[in-house]
Amino acid sequence: MRSVVQVQVVLRIIGALMGFFSLTMLPPLAISWIYHDGAYVPFLLAFVLILLAGLALWFPFRHANHDLRVRDGFLVVALFWVILGLTGAVPFTFSENPHMSVTDAVFESISGLTTTGATVISDLDHLPPSILYYRQQLQWLGGMGIVVLAVAVLPLLRVGGMQLYRAETPGPMKDNKLTPRIAETAKALWGVYLGLTILCGFCYWVAGMTVFDALGHAFSTIAIGGFSTHDESIGFFHNSAIELIATLFMLISGINFALHFEILRQHRPGIYRMDSEVRAYLGLLLMFVLLLWGYLWWRGGLVPADAIRHGLFQVISFMTTTGFTSASYTEWPPFAQVLLILSAFIGGCAGSTAGGIKVIRVVLLYKQGIREILRLIHPQAEIPVKVGRIPVSSRVVEAVWGFFSLYVVSFAVIMVLMMAAGLDQVTAFAAVAATLNNLGPGLGEVAAGFMTMPDTVKWLAGFAMLLGRLEIFTLLVLLTPAYWKS
Repeated sequence: MRSVVQVQVVLRIIGALMGFFSLTMLPPLAISWIYHDGAYVPFLLAFVLILLAGLALWFPFRHANHDLRVRDGFLVVALFWVILGLTGAVPFTFSENPHMSVTDAVFESISGLTTTGATVISDLDHLPPSILYYRQQLQWLGGMGIVVLAVAVLPLLRVGGMQLYRAETPGPMKDNKLTPRIAETAKALWGVYLGLTILCGFCYWVAGMTVFDALGHAFSTIAIGGFSTHDESIGFFHNSAIELIATLFMLISGINFALHFEILRQHRPGIYRMDSEVRAYLGLLLMFVLLLWGYLWWRGGLVPADAIRHGLFQVISFMTTTGFTSASYTEWPPFAQVLLILSAFIGGCAGSTAGGIKVIRVVLLYKQGIREILRLIHPQAEIPVKVGRIPVSSRVVEAVWGFFSLYVVSFAVIMVLMMAAGLDQVTAFAAVAATLNNLGPGLGEVAAGFMTMPDTVKWLAGFAMLLGRLEIFTLLVLLTPAYWKS
């Protein structure tokens, strides 16, 4: 009886969240009316269909008020992201420009919501403004996680939200709450997120973007998404000030948002310097920038000024998994291209909107490796793994190794399946790297996007994007028999 009640609670929450998501069709509907682009019908249909579907799930179970268990939190998050990817595709499916198949529509929707930024759409400069805005909005909503936003209103539904927060929030250290109540935590995170978005959009506008472009690029910059309103991405503007603004806000968005909140609350910018993950993050960025700058100057044929300008932008864009481009990186030497892709495997800090493995995990993997080497020299020594001066529990280290193991296995399996679908080794590797790390740009045949990929590859890529966004455990735990045992 307990399991039946919990299913009812899960369905009620999914229905309520779908109802909230249906409201996100109204802003692009308004954009269509303002610009008279004639593309309002897909958003009107999407609003009605998603709202009715949400009500159909919510209404029968509206009186189910039992608290969520941790296992229910995983199910709600995974189901909601899958359902969100499917329902978010409705406007694309009914759109006439661009005209998209169901597979392409779902791919674009999942790519936006997971802030991956891979696309199957070309000729962006001639799309209706409402469609362009919708793509950017998808990334902004997915950036911090619609689930975390919904957690702020879950008390109104009389459901505790900590289980959702732990299941959705990226990073290995999720149990620390910024404020005593989870709803206040969600509001605090979204307050910082919204504030940075407004500031970024204002800076873009001052630097020369139109209001429409400034808003759209602020959405994807703070979300670390990478969608643009132009085919040439940031390079379309040929404006060094815009590139500098994008670089700065990508850098900021790659840092733990909880850390931003603490600094704002305590008025102590020095906390950045004290945080060991931020120091490692900046150090790794500097290393990649210097490597790329030196190589582009030495072998890439770029003068030092252009090498540092384009090298800095591309490294920060790729390592934070944003995916903006300011230059044709595919025309650079192969070493430079692979270096950019490898930086995306590291990603940003835990608790940021970035993808990748996350800096803190890379640091812990490195320190654990060093500890094992030292143990060979001193077998009897007790050598703790520390972050800063604080020892890390063995449970956290084991979780990091577990994540890394599943990451490698998932990467290999999806890559082999893509090769079985007809991709060459380079394209398959780049496609998985671009999707599992929520990066977007790739190499080979997916350098410009997934337009030419077979449907099988697109569905595999969509699964990889969800796997990366939910950091593997949240999705794969549902596939284990132990999860479904009562």
